Amino acid sequence: MVSQKMRPGLLSAALLLAWSGVACAAPDAAFPAPLGSYGDGGADLWKTLAGRIAAEPFNIVATVIFILAICHTFLASKFLSLSHRYEHEFHALEHEECREEDSHRVARRRDRLRFRTMLFHFLGEVEAIFGIWVIPLAIAIAAFHGWGTMVHYIDGVNYTEPIFVFVVMAVASTKPILRFAEHCLSFFASLGGATPAAWWLSILTIGPLLGSFITEPAAMTICALLLLERFYKLKPSMRLRYATLGLLFVNISVGGTLTHFAAPPVVMVAAKWDWGFLHMLTDFGWKASIGIGISNALFFAAFSKELLALKPHTETTSTERPIPAAITIVHIAVIAWTVLNAHHIALILLGLLFFLAFTVATDRHQSTIQLRSPLLVGFFLAALVIHGGCQQWWIAPVLGSLARWPLMIGSTLLTAVNDNAAITYLATLVPGFTEELKHAVVAGAVTGGGLTVIANAPNPAGQSILQAQFGKDGIHPLGLFLAALIPTIIMGAALMLLP
Repeated sequence: MVSQKMRPGLLSAALLLAWSGVACAAPDAAFPAPLGSYGDGGADLWKTLAGRIAAEPFNIVATVIFILAICHTFLASKFLSLSHRYEHEFHALEHEECREEDSHRVARRRDRLRFRTMLFHFLGEVEAIFGIWVIPLAIAIAAFHGWGTMVHYIDGVNYTEPIFVFVVMAVASTKPILRFAEHCLSFFASLGGATPAAWWLSILTIGPLLGSFITEPAAMTICALLLLERFYKLKPSMRLRYATLGLLFVNISVGGTLTHFAAPPVVMVAAKWDWGFLHMLTDFGWKASIGIGISNALFFAAFSKELLALKPHTETTSTERPIPAAITIVHIAVIAWTVLNAHHIALILLGLLFFLAFTVATDRHQSTIQLRSPLLVGFFLAALVIHGGCQQWWIAPVLGSLARWPLMIGSTLLTAVNDNAAITYLATLVPGFTEELKHAVVAGAVTGGGLTVIANAPNPAGQSILQAQFGKDGIHPLGLFLAALIPTIIMGAALMLLP
């Protein structure tokens, strides 16, 4: 007989042995299953998908988790509203007087409210959502194929692009780079007399194109801040406010296509498809520039009377210390180093360490490095790569069955309900894509990046800066969609119809 005292110890030992067996089991190196292993070449689409589910039931589980993650993005604003409600209750309770015997109960309630505030705020972060859903995906992989396979799969994912985007965004969001970009916009605005209309044109034309060099998130930040100061504070009509917001989001989304390193949807395909600077400039960049020019000219003509009637605020003398040119040059050189070594993580991180040391040494001319947005975007892209590897079973036959225009339009519509980097990454999983189809899917992804707040990684930054300018309810999703619709059509036509 085993004594009662020994039973817990034996149970723990048995569980430990069982867990060790699972953890030490040889990983399945063929996970996820290679597309050629299904042997379904030539079958129609639905038979192909049904056969792949029957051959590997985990496929449908992984895709359901992926779809739930996408659905979660639609609920992000609801979670943020819950977070704000709990935060309000927390602050109300914090100032509430209570008797000494009730103090412990009130303290426990404050702790619960604080936890709920932070939990729902995290659940409402659009860029964190796919990372959150990596947890059930990892559990599912371990349940179907063992712990070793899950570790082998996640450990074997290539995280070069997420790390690259994180470093470039962190460097590009620094004070010297932002000040340099602001001076460039100021120069072009001065050509038009530095009127509100001139600033409007300069910010919406030059700002997005600068995003090809200082990254789209950095361009969104500086363009939104300048529009707030130079345009929105002048109280234009609500129609013009939304029209400007739609232009900003769409122009930023396509403005990063002059280079291969500034826009997350382009970064996700550049290395895999061997798209360099010259390819992006000749195949996308000049077309995007023409599309931006046409959209801005059309909206300027439609609102010219109101734009020209806006009166600037009285200029105030800036007391900010000028930044030495040498410091700005070093910042630009670090961005160049990161781009040139985009495929070498060790060199990228060495450059980042040098850069951090340099900012400490020149702290009088620096501001606090903003890491929140770069970390969230990098986290999003890393999680996307993990999810994407398990979606190839259906992405390849579905996208591979579409012709050029249906693929472009489908990519645009999918981008509106999901981040455009997700669409382009999934497209890299399709074997045998022609150059024409590659162009179509990326054109659709960058074209649709302004239709919703979740369509492009920089959009939430622009929304947070300009939210208060659209009334107590903030930016309405339908208002943004309608405002961005015409520029989206113009951009799509420019990218697809120009030779």
